[in-house]
Amino acid sequence: MDLGLKEKVAFIAGAARGLGAATALQLAREGARVAINDRDAAKLQATVEAISKETGAQVLALPGDVSDPEVPSRLVQETVKGLGGLNILITNSGGPPPGRFEEFDDQAWQSAVNLLLMSAVRFIRGALPHLRKSTAPAVLTITSFSIKQPIPNLVLSNSIRAAVAGLTKTLALELGNEGIRFNSILPAWTETERVVQLLADQARRLGTTVEEEIRKMSASSPLGRMARPEEFAKVATFLCSPAASYVTGVMLTVDGGMYKGAF
Repeated sequence: MDLGLKEKVAFIAGAARGLGAATALQLAREGARVAINDRDAAKLQATVEAISKETGAQVLALPGDVSDPEVPSRLVQETVKGLGGLNILITNSGGPPPGRFEEFDDQAWQSAVNLLLMSAVRFIRGALPHLRKSTAPAVLTITSFSIKQPIPNLVLSNSIRAAVAGLTKTLALELGNEGIRFNSILPAWTETERVVQLLADQARRLGTTVEEEIRKMSASSPLGRMARPEEFAKVATFLCSPAASYVTGVMLTVDGGMYKGAF
């Protein structure tokens, strides 16, 4: 299937590694030009070089901390200037620290809000004028299946990612008449550095090992394993593509059946 992504311009935040990097690579494989962002400039440049070498696509490195109020709009402008427009916006970031409710003060909550929710708000606000010029505009937020099935010791992420899902659904309703699609993917446990860090924290709290926690997480899926980043990336690429032109307002779990609810 031709997804219609050739020469489309995509911006992906938090894309030096993990889900963001895998999605940027898949978009480039489909012929899109991509701008990718991360706080780690060295890792970001290495990812740009790897994607460009494999695909031959035009890839732009845009370092910056998306929790900084001034950064998201700047990154959007640099994408438009460097690649000639914007068709696809993917909001993403690292997650806030793990922990229980009583472990966090107001500053920790505010930092998490800036990282997860306000970065998405600021990216979308900055991108809208350019998306309105696109013939196939799409926004994808990356949240978590924890908004449907909260994960122990992740109170900040569980709470604030749910707000991002609410934002996504609201904008799908508000801006659908302009042809701008908004969707969110709710990944579960996936083989990324972030997940290893979370499972290391969980192992410390439970007195187990990371290997044991990985086995438990894998067993929670009917498929008997965690996801691979490229499996997430293929779904994300489709949702952002013109091939998914009638899909909007969807909160899609990519979780290997780990979420046990019916709806």
